[in-house]
Amino acid sequence: MTTDLPIPDAVNLTPFQALMIPVALVGAVFLSLGAQFQSRGVQRVEARLGRQSKGLSVRHVLGLLGSGWWVLGTLMLGLAVVLQLISITNAPLIVVQPLGAVALVITTWFSSRSSGVPLGQQARRAVWTCIIGVGIFVGIAAVVGRESAITHQQLVTILVVLAVVLVAVLLSFRFAAKRASAMYYIVGAGVLYGFVATLAKVVLNRFLHGTFDWSTAIAIVGVVVAAALGGYFVQNAYSSGSADLVIAGLTVIDPIVAVGIGVIVLGEAAGAPWIAVVGFLVAAVIAITGVFLLAKHHPETRR
Repeated sequence: MTTDLPIPDAVNLTPFQALMIPVALVGAVFLSLGAQFQSRGVQRVEARLGRQSKGLSVRHVLGLLGSGWWVLGTLMLGLAVVLQLISITNAPLIVVQPLGAVALVITTWFSSRSSGVPLGQQARRAVWTCIIGVGIFVGIAAVVGRESAITHQQLVTILVVLAVVLVAVLLSFRFAAKRASAMYYIVGAGVLYGFVATLAKVVLNRFLHGTFDWSTAIAIVGVVVAAALGGYFVQNAYSSGSADLVIAGLTVIDPIVAVGIGVIVLGEAAGAPWIAVVGFLVAAVIAITGVFLLAKHHPETRR
């Protein structure tokens, strides 16, 4: 049975949907703290077991499970995920998903204070470039964002694209793992997490409206696989880059992928004027530019 979700069209935000914005912001705080603690756990495990040139080994992954810092970070990330799921279930993806960029500011401040290494003017400028780009994106989305019924065909389209992405990621890892940089892992994780957020929203809405079918079951498998592979990429990114660089990439690339799916496949910006579409593209370019500038000018990169 391929019943569509009975979600009424809604232009702009209702008061309840607007309430999801602070929920997403609190989730961003937990995301920031969880990333910082997980990064510290990865670094301590590698200091004890040594660093692998082809990504974390099974021994390293098991070592993380015994790291108090990593476990604490994982719990906080779990809270962040719960709050994110609440927000994306009850509001358009294009409005709440990009708000995770707030975690970048918190993580950058936390990382600088804990390491005692100042970011420097160029790195700070890169951080604010990310924030400005995402801020413009959210501002436009809050005006033109809408939700409509998610059809069976739309879900199948997302699953097909995800299958292609998973194959591409696995093949690239097979050939690029030895010389992979932090940005490789960050981009891979960001793309995968973008699909996780989108499919999670679809699955939760189908559960809530009693429209569970075979495509929903496949979507659950897709969420698990993409989340697991994305999580492995994130841990490798912590191994070769700073926590704030990882958060910068994830809070920019993840929303852009999720929002791209929301706009192109789910029609969350249907009927938006052309100037809004141009604004989305400009904001995305600004935010992504900030990520690459941070990768170039971050103190840990220079060292």
